[in-house]
Amino acid sequence: MVEKRLDMTFTALADPTRRAMLADLMLGEKSIGELAAPHRMSFAGAAKHVAVLARAGLIERRKVGRQQLCRFNASQLKDASDWLRQWERFWTARLDALEAVLKEDPE
Repeated sequence: MVEKRLDMTFTALADPTRRAMLADLMLGEKSIGELAAPHRMSFAGAAKHVAVLARAGLIERRKVGRQQLCRFNASQLKDASDWLRQWERFWTARLDALEAVLKEDPE
């Protein structure tokens, strides 16, 4: 289950337009039209990106009249952050070991 959520999260984050939309949503709730505007894309194009973000759980949508308002859901990034942190620990240990070897080398 966690693996599927990670796949969906990283798939959603792989696109620069979706990352930009998330950055916009970190500033507050926006409509799909507002999310589309900086990217010069159609409402339909933006709606497809929003759907990917929603399936990944990175945003929540609500209807107000005819508008769909979106807001950022940071809690879904926890699994991705935890997964990345394990690799950070791995590489930190490897680089620390390399540094120790290099300091021992008299050349």
